[in-house]
Amino acid sequence: MSTSNLTAKYRPQTFSDVAGQDAIKAILSRAAATDKVAPAYLFSGTRGVGKTTIARIFAKALNCVNAPTAEPCNVCSNCKQITAGVAVDVIEIDGASNRGIDDARRLKEDIGYAPVECRYKVFIIDEAHMLTKEAFNALLKTLEEPPPRATFIMATTEPHKFPATIISRCQHYIYKMLSQSELVTHLENIMNMEELPFEPGALQIIAKRGAGSVRDSMSLLGQSLAMGTDVLREEDVRSFLGLAGQDVFFQLMAAMHSRDLVEVGMVLRQVLDQGLDLGFFLRELTNCWRNMFLLRQAGDAALPLLGFSGEEAVTWKEWAGKFEAAHIHACWQMTLDGQRKVMTSLEPALALELLLLNLTCLPDLINLEAVGSSGTGNGSTPPRPNPSGAGGSFGGQHGGGPGNTPRGGTPPYGGQRFNAPAQSAGVVPSAQQGGFPSRQNHVPNRQEHTAAIPSPSAGISVPPRADGQGKGTSVPEAGIVSEEPHLPPSARILASSPQVSRPRGARDWNGFLDFVNEHNGNSPVKAAQLRLNNGELQGDELVITCGTRMQCSQLSESPVLMALESLTKDYFGPTVEVTVKTGDIAVRKSDRQLKEEAEVHPGVTKIMEAFSAQLISVSPRKQ
Repeated sequence: MSTSNLTAKYRPQTFSDVAGQDAIKAILSRAAATDKVAPAYLFSGTRGVGKTTIARIFAKALNCVNAPTAEPCNVCSNCKQITAGVAVDVIEIDGASNRGIDDARRLKEDIGYAPVECRYKVFIIDEAHMLTKEAFNALLKTLEEPPPRATFIMATTEPHKFPATIISRCQHYIYKMLSQSELVTHLENIMNMEELPFEPGALQIIAKRGAGSVRDSMSLLGQSLAMGTDVLREEDVRSFLGLAGQDVFFQLMAAMHSRDLVEVGMVLRQVLDQGLDLGFFLRELTNCWRNMFLLRQAGDAALPLLGFSGEEAVTWKEWAGKFEAAHIHACWQMTLDGQRKVMTSLEPALALELLLLNLTCLPDLINLEAVGSSGTGNGSTPPRPNPSGAGGSFGGQHGGGPGNTPRGGTPPYGGQRFNAPAQSAGVVPSAQQGGFPSRQNHVPNRQEHTAAIPSPSAGISVPPRADGQGKGTSVPEAGIVSEEPHLPPSARILASSPQVSRPRGARDWNGFLDFVNEHNGNSPVKAAQLRLNNGELQGDELVITCGTRMQCSQLSESPVLMALESLTKDYFGPTVEVTVKTGDIAVRKSDRQLKEEAEVHPGVTKIMEAFSAQLISVSPRKQ
């Protein structure tokens, strides 16, 4: 028994024998039965889906002795000659080797002759997209108005290479890839005709690897049968094709469930050592996550869709119950998205290992957005540490989130409300006890802003003063208004930002430059810019003398000057002001003025007279 050429041995000879393509078979069969034949046909689709086979069957149906008929008889001389490829009036042309304009011209000459033995003259051009532009142009008129009893059938896998003028003159039929169930049914028929026992799982794998192509599936089946085993087993097919078995995936799932990274690496090493196909391994892993997700969500209702046997269904349902549905869905999506990255990577093995480790550690991965967000109020994110020291911002160590605002309280300067400690409702926490609560990304509307204003009868907590007065005091519910009931927006910004601790000891210009260099951050004031100038503290005024007018203009700009004043107050004190001025800059005279002054200078005049010299140029003395 020969198993090397199952494709040719079991090539369909009637429309009913062809697997799939039901719509196209019905159209062409009806055209042959009613004798309504188009001048030209274009069959396009992936390899191995039956384009050339159906073209030959259609040619036999047109030229059968019993024509017009929907199916060829395969008994008459015409059908036998067409099947053997020796019919005079059915001409098959390879478009890859007969692609020039001379071949197209000979074809035009041949089509001018009437059929010799058959009813129709049929030209089947395989791989027609290989024809040159000149050859296509030579066929335009022939395709549009062919002679009677003549038709063209062009088959191609790349219809986008056809000129639009050619496609518009043809009936275009697109052949689809066969589904896995159709391929399995076709392979089962072949095995039954060969009278060979087989395991259903083996044909499932071959059909899946065939990827919708009948010819590829038949070729893989022939190679599998060539191993010479008595029964076509799933294990043998997986070993021959380099595919991982279900035990490998179950072992991988167990390692992922226990989050054993070493075991995951060992499973991957096993896959690599066996030389398995990484692309197909990822496809099957994606299918595993899909099966588990559907079983996790739909239960037994998903079994008809997945096509599992009884034992397989029980096993996969057990694995689906071990993972959370969200985890399975995320792994499914990550595996599907990672296939292209792994296969196009310069290091596919390392890329696959990274993907598997990410899937294993997925429940432990931290949501960076949740960590970076502030003021969530749910307590899931730890609060930032509070700055300490006399310059600390408002807020006590017992303060809670924004949702714990006491009734009748007022919002602090940073835009949030204070939290009163539970044990001392009327005491304001010290400024040294904690940091200011984080600002919320919330803009209050008019009603919220109005509701935040306390009534005269409500008790108002007074924030601590900068000088320490009023520390630990409270205002009773007597309608007394605090000394600082409201601050402008600029003061709120300063209050909400962490204050810089003032250095101790004597303060001078050089110390101020070091202070600016250390604390300015993204401020427009740079220490390198200030070092070009001179500064002096004169009482409550810091006088900065610039060497050039440009430097003075740069320091006098509004944003720079405001930042400079803020840094000055932080370093020298809140009462110190800043003054920027230009020093005494000598005005440079022009060369002409210098020359005129030199010509009337007594010393220069005396030298010129003594030596009969002439003054050519004058330049300033270099320091």
